[in-house]
Amino acid sequence: MNFTIEQEQESDGRWLAEVPELPGVLAYGATSLEAIAKAEVLALRVIAERLEHGESRPFT
Repeated sequence: MNFTIEQEQESDGRWLAEVPELPGVLAYGATSLEAIAKAEVLALRVIAERLEHGESRPFT
């Protein structure tokens, strides 16, 4: 299972990373790598929770 992680730097210097395939999965970090790592962890949590609750497809 592969997901896209999109990232961009905000005007205040923080980085935002999000997984478009999983609505609501986005994370901020002081660096690009930190934001990506946080988004990856959150994506795994969301997928695990959806599977735990018996959703047939853990992603949209």
